[in-house]
Amino acid sequence: MEEEAAPLLLLPGGEGEVFVDELKKVSYIALPMVAVTISQILPRVVSMMMVGHLGELALSGVAVATSLANVTGLSPLFGMASALETLCGQAFGAEQYEKLGLYTNASILCLLLLCLPLSLLWIFLERLLIFIGQDPSISHEAGHYAIWLIPGLFGYAILQALIRYLQTQSLIVPMVWSSIAALFVHVPVCWVLVFKANLGTAGAALAIGLCYWFNVILLLLYVNYSSTCKRTRAPFDKSVLSGMREFLRFAVPSAVMVCLEWWSCEILVLLSGLLPNPQLETSVLSLCLMIASLHYFIPYSVGAAASTRVSNELGAGHPERARASVYAAGFLSIAEAIVACTFLLSLSNIVGYAFSNEKEVVDYLRELVPFICLLIAMDCIQAVLSGLASTPLFVPFSSLSGRCNIWRNSTRVARGCGWQHLGAYVNLGAYYLVGLPAAVTLGFVFHWRGKGLWLGLNMGSIVQSTLLCLVTCSTNWRKQASMARQRIFEGTMAPEHEKVLA
Repeated sequence: MEEEAAPLLLLPGGEGEVFVDELKKVSYIALPMVAVTISQILPRVVSMMMVGHLGELALSGVAVATSLANVTGLSPLFGMASALETLCGQAFGAEQYEKLGLYTNASILCLLLLCLPLSLLWIFLERLLIFIGQDPSISHEAGHYAIWLIPGLFGYAILQALIRYLQTQSLIVPMVWSSIAALFVHVPVCWVLVFKANLGTAGAALAIGLCYWFNVILLLLYVNYSSTCKRTRAPFDKSVLSGMREFLRFAVPSAVMVCLEWWSCEILVLLSGLLPNPQLETSVLSLCLMIASLHYFIPYSVGAAASTRVSNELGAGHPERARASVYAAGFLSIAEAIVACTFLLSLSNIVGYAFSNEKEVVDYLRELVPFICLLIAMDCIQAVLSGLASTPLFVPFSSLSGRCNIWRNSTRVARGCGWQHLGAYVNLGAYYLVGLPAAVTLGFVFHWRGKGLWLGLNMGSIVQSTLLCLVTCSTNWRKQASMARQRIFEGTMAPEHEKVLA
């Protein structure tokens, strides 16, 4: 069956020519994806900047609300939507175009249903914060902001599904223009709502929601009326229910994979507040995470390109092309990491002044710059490999344990192969069995304070990247192509795959 399901690609010109060709294709997707991801995160940054001019209380409340919104709402939706990188990517590669629309409609319905309990949680956010001992005034501001952010939650859910739908078809340019247009609309709208309409923090939250919905409307118009999406459109009917089961099969582990890593960073910030001089420790570690997070959009975009190319080629039965895509994405990511780390190290003496005029903060941040660079390097590896995790393929990890299922968000390669479960186990072990325990030990037992906490995070990241590299290097790409096509054409996983899951 394997030979019938996965006709192999005969590659002309040798492996070098194939690598160069895939390098061009990955770059074609990755470069505009950088613009897309940055344009979509900037509305939240702009709103935060404008709220900062309303006073310290408003800023503190919005900061707390944003952190909890990320943990309780945005990260689960983002993670679940990543399952489409597997499903849509492989369906597109196998030329089963109608399934892209089916999976996308199913994902939108699932994500919108998830928004209902999340909205209820946000409504009672103020009470929750007071219950866990937060300052009542800050809790009130945070709860007020979260309630006005609820409309944006539903828009964000649909937006993430549409992004994956277009991304897996390499239709990146429409997303670039829609995201930039939404950003340009957001800036004046946010200013008017916050300052002219005197809505304050509520105006900032409402502006974010309007920005998301404006982006959604633009993309929906493109999907419904563009000839490039004609083959992949599907009616929103009863067939969506059949696609929901397949979507949830990969969406749940994808969400766990994303949340495990996302939440570990939030825990790190909370732990820094327990150290001596918590104001300094929390401020500097927050700045470190901000720098690392802003950079992460670049390898994330390379990972998105890797996920698209790997899932497309596996669905088409081209294992050698899929493997070449992984190597090409890895080459781009490592090259970018070298440039980024070199640039950051050269500016280590002055980078702190971009955030603060306090010499104590600037000096402390300079000491942590090498550790930031280490995390950036690891993120570049993880972001690419996480793309493989989102492509639904389960790897016969014979060289290590005979069979294995692992997945992770930092492994877009894993999404392209459908290794979401594998990525979840990797993240759980790397961050919660290694990273956080090491951070607590170094920070509190050995009294290394913030450096110890950050070093613990780095250790978890190193373990994660190492495991994902082992999985990728041990992958039987022919087997993955066979399994992908069997799932697409038969609608079921291979018996061996089911055994692995059991």
